[in-house]
Amino acid sequence: MKKRVGIEALAVAVPRRYVDIEDLARARGVDPAKFTAGLGAKEMAVNDPGEDSVSLAATAAARLIQQQSVDTSKIGMLVVGTETGVDHSKPIASHVHGLLKLPRSMRTFDSQHACYGGTAGLMAAVEWIASGAGAGRTALVVCTDIARYGLKTAGEPTQGGGAVALLVSETPDLLAMDVGLNGVCTSDVYDFWRPVGRREALVDGHYSITCYLDAMAGAYRGWRQRAMEQGLVRWDSKLPSEQLSRILYHVPFCKMARKAHAQVRLCDLEDATDPGPATPEARDEAAKSQASYDAQVAKSLGLNARVGNVYTASLYLALAGQLHAEGAALANQRIGLLSYGSGCCAEFYSGVVGEKAAERMARADLDSVLAKRERVSVEEYERLMNLPYDAPEAIAPEPGTFRLAEIVEHRRKYAGA
Repeated sequence: MKKRVGIEALAVAVPRRYVDIEDLARARGVDPAKFTAGLGAKEMAVNDPGEDSVSLAATAAARLIQQQSVDTSKIGMLVVGTETGVDHSKPIASHVHGLLKLPRSMRTFDSQHACYGGTAGLMAAVEWIASGAGAGRTALVVCTDIARYGLKTAGEPTQGGGAVALLVSETPDLLAMDVGLNGVCTSDVYDFWRPVGRREALVDGHYSITCYLDAMAGAYRGWRQRAMEQGLVRWDSKLPSEQLSRILYHVPFCKMARKAHAQVRLCDLEDATDPGPATPEARDEAAKSQASYDAQVAKSLGLNARVGNVYTASLYLALAGQLHAEGAALANQRIGLLSYGSGCCAEFYSGVVGEKAAERMARADLDSVLAKRERVSVEEYERLMNLPYDAPEAIAPEPGTFRLAEIVEHRRKYAGA
């Protein structure tokens, strides 16, 4: 019997402050609809220097262990996916390992490839367990990032920050992954990058969207071919993509999910054995089906709209949002997931939602995580953005969380939990 492997449970950590996206728009002299309707944003997480990618990762992981009663003695691998690391050599995984006082007999490392790094870590963990090398042990995968472009830049309303911790095991209560059923596509491009020594990323926005859609098309077609070979989808009255109950996308901003979904549908419409719409224009229009988007995508975006861009964690924040909204209704149904990282690499994969997904998500208590945040003014947001990264304010960590306390001789010291 084939081993069932996937995501058993998850937890989310976000900065304790946020700015309302309409407040930001008005402060920049922009029609709020440009940020709300144009980007799909509602709120944007705002971190201070004490809330770095390490503290967010450790908080999410600690929350997962506490909420889901995880037996840490069984964890054999800890992987952190990030593109906002704090050291060129020492991985965030080592910080998380120490802060959580995890067993020494485990493999720890970071995975970096822009926003794809979290998925790369998840695949490493899943395949380690599925191969039998894990010998019954579990894996902890944490996606953690802070998206930062700077004040009054074009990318300012697409900032954010947070972390999602995933427990990977042979008890996939959230998502039993179709192991080996993946489509991938990669290319050497400069669509988004952050040179060594820079705090803010550089991005060629329109080109990056083109790269995303092109790589996604290659990855989706690769997944579709394998899925057809295994009899999971087929050409019939429904497009292959419509035979997935939901499709979750990497979300640098929420409107991107709409563009991505239209592109997936266009792949099917262009490749269909039944010609379908007669002209390219008609195919484009059919690809933009509002009904399909509403049914398969829209409900996954609730958390992303309130947190913003979290790079490696964006897809898994969408997964959290989808299962928070519809965990019970989706039990035993197959969903698709698309991960993209600039530079670039895309991967499309699938899995079946577990019967205990709603129960697991209730323990994650996502409503409370968001409700505890503080709304700040644009002026306070700007003050926080201008603080030096290496001088965190003396703020006591909230119960169950971690904060960067100080940096002494380039050594980072954390407090909390």
